[in-house]
Amino acid sequence: MTGTCSRRDALKAFLLLGAVSVAELPEARADTADHLSPTEATAAALGYHENAKTVDAKQFATYQPGQLCSNCLQLQGTPGQPWRPCNLFPGKLVSADGWCKVWVKKA
Repeated sequence: MTGTCSRRDALKAFLLLGAVSVAELPEARADTADHLSPTEATAAALGYHENAKTVDAKQFATYQPGQLCSNCLQLQGTPGQPWRPCNLFPGKLVSADGWCKVWVKKA
């Protein structure tokens, strides 16, 4: 059996494989991203807490109960996920239950 493949067929297959690979990139990046540690320099400077319930309102005067990363304008990703990307910490995932000084109410 001799199989022939035209340039057009080869190009279609190549483009199809590329499209499948590109479609999987965001999921792959989210799976490999590290969780932000509150001890990292930027996180510490912004008062990041993984759990907003542990925020000391006396130490962080801008904190108000009910402010969470999950209802902050900076948080990205799929709602309902416990760890999601944040505009403030590129390449890291923050806790949806967290809080930092830069919290802004999502419209």
